Amino acid sequence: MRRVSSPKNLSEDSAGGAPAVPYLPLSPDDATAQDASIGSLVKDAAQQVSTLVRAEVELIKAEAVGEAKKAFRGSLFFVLAGVIGLYSSFFFFFFLGELIAEWLPRWAAFGIVFLLMLLTAGLAAYAGLRKWRRVRKPQRSIDSLKDTADVLRHRGTRAEEETASSSTAR
Repeated sequence: MRRVSSPKNLSEDSAGGAPAVPYLPLSPDDATAQDASIGSLVKDAAQQVSTLVRAEVELIKAEAVGEAKKAFRGSLFFVLAGVIGLYSSFFFFFFLGELIAEWLPRWAAFGIVFLLMLLTAGLAAYAGLRKWRRVRKPQRSIDSLKDTADVLRHRGTRAEEETASSSTAR
């Protein structure tokens, strides 16, 4: 396929921007369209429709890849924020232990913080287990796949029977 691009896309492509996307000119390049036969006009129309569909697919692909790259870069900052937040929780628990140590012996304060952390982890695990038990298998998809397999099996046996009956008829 010959890659053609509008002047706008050519300028972006030469500047290192998005790649050029094929397009269909709105006016004919040559004046022989009046002399062309119906067959050649149909052939040209089919080719232009094919080029148009390919151009649309290329445009969608180019936009989707660009947006996916932006989303990935943005998600890296969320990951960084999560990691820093998790490491900061370490210091929060030390702070909590030292705060409780103002009223109780230090070993008791840190024991209480440790038990509090275990209790929180246990509650989170229990909540996760309850959510996990609610997950069901995709029954509609499984049924659909079984139906499709049955249809294909029946079609295959019918085709074999027709082939066998036509070979015995000869």
